[in-house]
Amino acid sequence: MPYASDSDSGSVDLQLGNLEDIKKQPSSLELTDSDISEIPGLPRESLTDTSRHLTHQGPLGEVVVEQLIQSIQKFFNGELKSELEKLTALRSLSSLSRTLPSDETTESFIHSHIADIVHLLSTLVEEEPLQSLFSPVLQEVFITITDFSCQDVYLLFGSEDRADLFSLVTKSVIALPSIKTLIHPQEIMPGGSCNSEYLYRRTFQAFVEMLQSLVIKDRHLENLDIIFKHMDPWLRSDKDHERERATASMTQVLKCLFKHLSLQLPVQFQRLGHLVALMALLCGDPLKEVAEEAAEGMHYLLHITLRLKCITYDKKNRQCLKRAVKKCRELLELYNVKQFYSCPFRIAQVFEVFLNSNELYQFVMATLDGLKNLKHPHTQRSAGELLKALVKNAQSRFEKVPEIMGVICALLSTSSQPNVRQQITNIVSLLMSRPKYTDTVIDHLLCHPVPYDRHLAELWRTLEVELPKTTWILWRLLRKLQKCHDSDSQDKMAYVAVAVTDALYEVFVGNRLRAATFRLFPQLLMTLLVQVHHAIGLTMSDVAIPSGLYPEQEVSSEVTPLCFAIQATKTLLLRTFCWQEFNIMEKNKGWTLLEGKDCHLQGVSLLANALLERNHLLAHKVMYLLVPFLNRGNDKHKLTSAGFFVELLQSPVARRFPSIYCVARLKDWLLLENNPFKILALRGLCYLTRQEEMREDIKSLLPCILDLLCESDEKIVLLAIQILLQFVRTMDFTTLTAMMKTLFSLFGDVRPDVHRFSMTLFGASIKSVKYADKKGVESQVLDSLVPLLLYSQDENDAIATESRQVLTICARFLKWKLPQAVYCKDPWFINPSDVATICKFFGKKCKGKVNILAQTLMFSKNAKLPIRRAAVLFVGLLSRYVDHSELGTKGTDRIEDDLKKLLHDPEPSLRIIASQALFRIQKAGAELHSRQTLFGLRKLIGCLPF
Repeated sequence: MPYASDSDSGSVDLQLGNLEDIKKQPSSLELTDSDISEIPGLPRESLTDTSRHLTHQGPLGEVVVEQLIQSIQKFFNGELKSELEKLTALRSLSSLSRTLPSDETTESFIHSHIADIVHLLSTLVEEEPLQSLFSPVLQEVFITITDFSCQDVYLLFGSEDRADLFSLVTKSVIALPSIKTLIHPQEIMPGGSCNSEYLYRRTFQAFVEMLQSLVIKDRHLENLDIIFKHMDPWLRSDKDHERERATASMTQVLKCLFKHLSLQLPVQFQRLGHLVALMALLCGDPLKEVAEEAAEGMHYLLHITLRLKCITYDKKNRQCLKRAVKKCRELLELYNVKQFYSCPFRIAQVFEVFLNSNELYQFVMATLDGLKNLKHPHTQRSAGELLKALVKNAQSRFEKVPEIMGVICALLSTSSQPNVRQQITNIVSLLMSRPKYTDTVIDHLLCHPVPYDRHLAELWRTLEVELPKTTWILWRLLRKLQKCHDSDSQDKMAYVAVAVTDALYEVFVGNRLRAATFRLFPQLLMTLLVQVHHAIGLTMSDVAIPSGLYPEQEVSSEVTPLCFAIQATKTLLLRTFCWQEFNIMEKNKGWTLLEGKDCHLQGVSLLANALLERNHLLAHKVMYLLVPFLNRGNDKHKLTSAGFFVELLQSPVARRFPSIYCVARLKDWLLLENNPFKILALRGLCYLTRQEEMREDIKSLLPCILDLLCESDEKIVLLAIQILLQFVRTMDFTTLTAMMKTLFSLFGDVRPDVHRFSMTLFGASIKSVKYADKKGVESQVLDSLVPLLLYSQDENDAIATESRQVLTICARFLKWKLPQAVYCKDPWFINPSDVATICKFFGKKCKGKVNILAQTLMFSKNAKLPIRRAAVLFVGLLSRYVDHSELGTKGTDRIEDDLKKLLHDPEPSLRIIASQALFRIQKAGAELHSRQTLFGLRKLIGCLPF
């Protein structure tokens, strides 16, 4: 110690001394010297202090005391101009102080003039040139304060003016320029040459002795608390020489306190954790002298801490203290002092066993402050290592983690130094990997504006987490997003949902949690798809943003919850090597489909099929996840999950599922008043019909599926038809006939595919009729002939072709052979002769079985022009071959009225064909009238007598 004030050799070979006074305390009855004294490093030399200023002189006479008092009073009232007057005043004060407490007059005078004394000292210090060491006044001020302190009169503690004096005297020494700049060849004292360094040492020695005098009788450590408060900013100074002086001073204070330590309760020192942290940081100071001083001070501080804990630990924790002392001893035996205190990890490892939760909090906060303010990379690394050691060793006793994270986040956003940000990332990674703090850490990181700034994004991307903990962290992050999908009650989307989505994106980009990403791929994928569904159509104004999160900026309109969800989903696929699936989504505009309100499920289905096609293993993992996943969350959660699950039912693995997990679940969806779920249920049933073992369970759902043929949603009807086609051959006669009636009602449906496939299923139904049941459906078949015949002229080629095919099926059922003209694809009005052939055939075959003329006339009002035109042409030509008795019964008036209306149709071709048909009908009616007249005449003539 270059500035030591006593005869100490500077050895730091310490062991604890006599603890008889400590052992007398009830709280330490079982903690003896043998538990602590073996800790290496304590000085074995005498604990007496050799400083002349800490000893007492003989008593002064009353006359001398009175003279001193009078002279001091003059100093209070007058102005001290010369150096001699100043020194006289100070030495008079020192001499008077040494008569305490034996002289009552002195005691009364001093206590009544404390303010005057403090004012005098302050004035003298202020008048001293800051860079001059040649005046002994400053040294004498320190000696005077020391003498008063030895008499238990503390001129630096108490009132505000005393605290100001403390700050002033501290600054007068610590803030001196570097000793190198104080050495000037021209500075020569009157008596000869001057050694500036020697003068500096004398001044500094007096200052240190002053500080030591404050803690000699500091039984409650309240004086240490005040000293540290004043030294704290100097210990953190950016200037090397100031930091060196402050560290040396603090070390000497701790050394003196240790030598004279006699603690009593209550202990008033409340900043132990802060002091430990600051001294530990100084042990890693880039300036060698500072580091060495701090190492010595830390060792004294360790033993002071041990004694402090001996009297403050309660009986319940006595054994814990003994174990801590043993651990401390074992650690210290492995290294010498210099080696030990040069390693921040070891410092934290020793001290954390003694510090309580509040002191640990102080330790962490002070270290974080050091990380922020200390500029040297070496010191920053030391701070980072200290924090890492604390988190690793003392994490179970950490409290106030939210406050710690608040400081970390603030530091992250303000620090531009890569080294500091790396240290912060390491600390956050450690805290986050502790299950006790994972949620707290994540919550604080999520309370930032999105998209995250580059520093926070960098933190998410560079998390350094041990492999076993990666899954836990990613799972907790994922669960926060899943909880947002549990309820529909919120008016706005929770901000945490958007923040987690952006965090997941950054984690995927960084790829540091790669193993966990693969392991949790099913949960991640489905949760992100659900978030996409929730985010469709939303802007940030639809998000419940915490107040004050965007204090000075508005959220860009380009930033939406949906963009975060989509980018996270894309990145997840890429990071898990699902490149082909990603390519399929891009080529088929899958991302656009996912983002659409009405086509989201199509995007989900596309991705599910891509995964099933290209990556069976991942697809099957997702399938097993979805079994319980479908039971959770709100409607959007269930709908997206159901959409993915249904597509995976195409996999052979679905055969392993019990019926309760597939068919029964699909049945429940069919019964919901929710069309999307009905559609998904039907798609799932379509896939399951391919599996023979599932068909019997599905067959029980046919009545429910038949009812869906009357739904207004086209997808539902088509899927129902698709399933019924698979079971039509095994239907009973009652179900079959009921279905045929419903299907017949769908002929001519405005939905082209419904029209077409209803005819397809109708034809399949006819084929499935057993021989014994043919009579029961013959009337339905006959009623379908005219519609099928006319729809063969539909402008939709698929409908026309299907009509002809089903018409053929009907003919075979009736054992008819249709004219070849039926299969002609040209419109009928091109070849009227072919139509005449068809009319002749059907007129003859349907005679007495079905009123085909009335049926055909109904189609003259069809919305489609080709159908109306074919119906009118057919009516006109059919009039030649229709049963005249039928015309006679109902007459032609109604037919003529309908045809006359068509004469005003805007389509010329239809008007011409209608006029021709009207002529034929009128002609047929006239012929019928003539025949009826002739028949009446014949009958009349037959009745006349001859």
